[in-house]
This record gives sequence, structure tokens and C-alpha cells, in this order.
Amino acid sequence: MLTTLIILLISALLFVTGKFRSDLVAVCTALSLVLFGVLTPEEALAGFSNPIVIMMAGLFVVGGGIFTTGLAKRVGGSILRLAGGGETRLLVWLMLATALVGAFVSNTGTVALMLPIVVSMARGAGLSISRFLMPLAFAGSLGGMLTLIGTPPNLIVRDALAAAGYAAPSFFTFTPVGIVCVAVGILCLIPLSRRFLTGRGKEQTQRRHQKSLEDLAEEYRLNEGLSRLRVQVGTPVCGKSIRELEVRSRYGVTVIEVRRTHDAAGSQLLRQVTQYTPADVTLAPGDVLYVTGSREAISLLASEQQLQLLRGGGKRRRLQFYDVGMAEILLTSTAGVVGRRVADADFRSRFGLSVLGVRRHNDYLLSDLGEVRLHSGDVVLVQGPWENISRLADAGDDWVVMGQPLEQAARVTLDYKAPVAALIMLLMVAAMAFDFIPVAAVTAVMLAAVAMVLTGCVRGVEGAYKTINWESIVLFASMLPMSTALQKTGASDLISRNLVAVVGDGGPYLLLAAVYLATSLLTFFISNTVTAVLMAPIALSAAAAQGVSAVPFLMAVTVAASACFASPFSTPPNALVMSAGSYTPVDYLKVGLPLQLVMAVVMIVVLPLLFPFAG
Repeated sequence: MLTTLIILLISALLFVTGKFRSDLVAVCTALSLVLFGVLTPEEALAGFSNPIVIMMAGLFVVGGGIFTTGLAKRVGGSILRLAGGGETRLLVWLMLATALVGAFVSNTGTVALMLPIVVSMARGAGLSISRFLMPLAFAGSLGGMLTLIGTPPNLIVRDALAAAGYAAPSFFTFTPVGIVCVAVGILCLIPLSRRFLTGRGKEQTQRRHQKSLEDLAEEYRLNEGLSRLRVQVGTPVCGKSIRELEVRSRYGVTVIEVRRTHDAAGSQLLRQVTQYTPADVTLAPGDVLYVTGSREAISLLASEQQLQLLRGGGKRRRLQFYDVGMAEILLTSTAGVVGRRVADADFRSRFGLSVLGVRRHNDYLLSDLGEVRLHSGDVVLVQGPWENISRLADAGDDWVVMGQPLEQAARVTLDYKAPVAALIMLLMVAAMAFDFIPVAAVTAVMLAAVAMVLTGCVRGVEGAYKTINWESIVLFASMLPMSTALQKTGASDLISRNLVAVVGDGGPYLLLAAVYLATSLLTFFISNTVTAVLMAPIALSAAAAQGVSAVPFLMAVTVAASACFASPFSTPPNALVMSAGSYTPVDYLKVGLPLQLVMAVVMIVVLPLLFPFAG
């Protein structure tokens, strides 16, 4: 027991100092428990096969799909409109929405689903991410107390009461307690987050090291005069390439991209959009050509080639970058293409890329590009498949690729996939929320993660792996064995029993306070679910010894076990937001500990009013 407590103390000190990465400290903690014989290797590694850890990884992928498809941005925009732009009102609305979802879905699932929404929302409003992420995690845990299924401690307490002969709590028995908890949480977190969290993480919301794709399109005026032409069935262009049609030489029109849409089984929900550069496609019925040029030239092209000129503006007439991207390259003085015409440089045959414009000092050369002679220091805007652009960096010393094309591609919103992502998310939530659906929560999450990959809501398996925050996964999985060690050595049981024994016959209120504080203290070291399992029988025995109802004491156990805010390791939601919010364990102490103490005082007063000792 002493060895376990020493290892725990050293780990806590290392977490607080922040001199080493949190995940490294957690792994060393698990290894120390093995080396000193407290745990077997199997017990120390059990955290990596824990369903909660697997669920966390899957939820990161689901969250990635929600973010990539723009669904997060849409939901975040709705919350922003409701909040009216005020930071405090936004925090309140966000916590209320998260708590409401958390009442019916696991707090881990709720926070993982809301995480990309909050990040997108904060970026869009230019606000600090860290101001919202920790309150988000806490709101998920508080919302779990609104219903029976909201959090595992509620289920543990229900079973304990039923086994002791009390009426088992119903689905909404916990609701009055949960409403008080959510209200207290919001009122406390408004000043606490403003005092300790504002200003942190701004580097994530305001970082703009390079131009966005939209910036490039605006700078080179690509959306000006952009028109759309649709290939109709039976027209002469079907089966021909853009080069065969000689669109630029005959009409003076530039084809920037060709977009092809597939509606699986006629369903818009399963719509697949594919983009092609003009050199890479043979035209087929239904293809849409995005072209620039004079209005007269485009009308002549449409008339002679029997293409339908599509009307309507807005987003549909703007370039998208699903498969085809853009990047600027800076020509060096030793570049072999310097002094040659753009047409002779032949970017298309060498790299599969088209040249859309040349920037020379403050001048933009956008017309008759084939005849433009390239100079040292010119910036050339190229367009083509993302993988072709990424290969430019390895093509020698002729140029410098400005920006990171693969990172740009990862940030492109696949907005046409948003309905698919929404359907996957709703099905996952339903499977987790309703008992009559015979699917375990971890299974539902993994099915949703795989569906996000298979339907293209996430950019392939590699994209799915990139969405996972591996630091959070390793951190939580490596700290879970500490719960086993504390149970195995009897340390947790000793702590809880001694705290309850201290009050003796001091009355039910003092005993209730001791039970609550003992439970709250244990959440610093072990998971809230394990804490509830340990404290439930102790609370029952303590109530029986004083001859009072055990209901308020068991309610104190579930609230104290769920309201564990002062440690990033007590619950998965706390761990989920740690890296994204750039938090340290000290941040959880600064914000979570005052909230945890206020919640304790309020609950010790409120619980006997809702569930009397004489009941």
C-alpha cells in the first residue's frame, strides 16, 4: 500500500510541475507499478483494452468527421446566433446544450461530439478555445446527473438502493439534483473561466501562418466571372477531353475544374462529388465545367458545344477544393523554367498541374498565361490534385512551395457530406441512449467511426488516425491501472472508511458531509465509476448505523463521483479536452477545485431537502 501511495504522490507532483509530458508521466506511473510488483504486466496494460479508452479513440474519429464535413461549423453557427455573439452568453448556451445532450448520452460521447463544434465555433468567432473546452467537459458531467442513464455512478447507486430494499430510482429521479448541479456549474464557471482560462489557447484560434484557399481564390480573382456549364446528354462534347475541344485557343475561356456528382440510388444523402482538373477527365453527361472568361466568349462556347449555362450565384458558383487544390510556388534564380513561357514550362504534363495565375511583385498576370515568360522571384499559382501539389516540394530546387498543401487539404470542408455525418451521429446517439437497441455503447461508437471512414466523411484511414488525440488516449489508458492498484492494496477503502469514521455520531448532516467529501477526495486518484462502486456500500452502512434513510447518502455518492473537476484523470471528458485546450493539471485545480467545493456545500444543504433523512 505504501509503495502505491508513494508512486501516486510522485506522479501527482510531476503532473503539477509540468516539466514532462503528461502522457509520458502516466506511462512511467504504470511501469513503476509493475516494477515494484504492485501490478502484473497484464493489469498495467488493461487500460489500453478498456472499453472507455476504445470508445474515446472512436469518438475522436466521429468528431473528426463532424468537423471535416462542416457539420460542426453549422451547429456552432446556430449556437452563435442564439448567443448573439456575447462571450458569456455563448458560454451559457454551450453549457446548457452540452448538459441537455449529456442527459441522454454518455458524458464521454457528449463531450467528444461537442468538441469539434466548440473548436469550429471559437475559431469562427475569434475567441479563445480554452475559455470553452474545460466548461464543456464539466457541463457534460453535470448533464449526466439529469437522468438515470446519464452517467455510470447513477446506475451503480440505483442498483445499490434496490439491493438494500429501497425503491429503485426512476429515469427522472435524478433530474431535480441535476438541474441544481447544472445551475451551480454555470454560475461558478462564468467567473472562474474568465479569471483563469481567458487568453490561453489563442494561438490555436488566431494562428494564420499562411493564406487559406479562399484567400488565394480572392487574391487572384478566380471567383470573378466564374460561370458553370453543364454537359447534357447527347451533346457533341460527351466522350471528349478539354484539350480536344481547344476551349482556350478557340474561345479564350479557361476551364478551371470539372465537377462530377454521383447520387447513389438517387439519394442526395449518399451524394458523392468528384473534382477533376481539365487534363484528367473525359467529359460525361451531367459534368459541370467551372470556367472563367468574358461573358460573350462563355455564351459562344455554350451555344456551339450545346452546353447548359447554369444560373444562380452564391456558394454554388464558388470554387471548392475537395479533390483539387491550389498552391503558390516561388521561383528561385536557378529555376530551369525562368525565361521560358508558361506553356513551355509544361506544368501539366510534368506534374499534372495547371497554372492559374502569376504574381510578379504587386502585379497579377491572369490573361494569356501561356505566353507569359517566367522571371526569377515570380509566384506561380498552380492547381491540380492535392497529391500532385504535394509532390512539387520534392521536385528539386527550382521553386519553394509556399504553405503546406497536405495540411491545407486536411482543412478543406467536405460540406456535401454533412447530411451523411449527421445521420451517422444521430444513429450512434440513438444506439447509446435507448436500451431497446441491442448494441453496446462502445460497439455503437466504433461502428460510427468506421462508417465515417467508409462514407468519406473522413479522408480515408490515414485521415481517421490523424483525428485521434493519441496523447489523451495514452494518458487515460495509462492512469486507469492506478485505480486497480489502489483497490488491490486496500488504499482506497482505507481512505474512505477512516474519513467516515472520523465523524462518529455527529449527526446525519455531518455524516453526509463526510460521505460526500470522502467520495470527492477519491475522485482525485481513481475514476468516478470505481469511486461510486467503493463508496456505495460504505454510505449504506453509515446510514444504517445512524438509523436514517440511505437515499440522500447514496445521492451524495453519485453527485460527488460525477462532479469530479479538479483532476484531468477522473473522467474521460476531462482528459479529452486537456490537449485541445492546452491545459495543465494545475488549470484543473484552479478552476475545478473551487467548483467542486461550492458543489459540495450546495449539495450537503440541498440533498436532505429533496431526499429527507427520515424518508
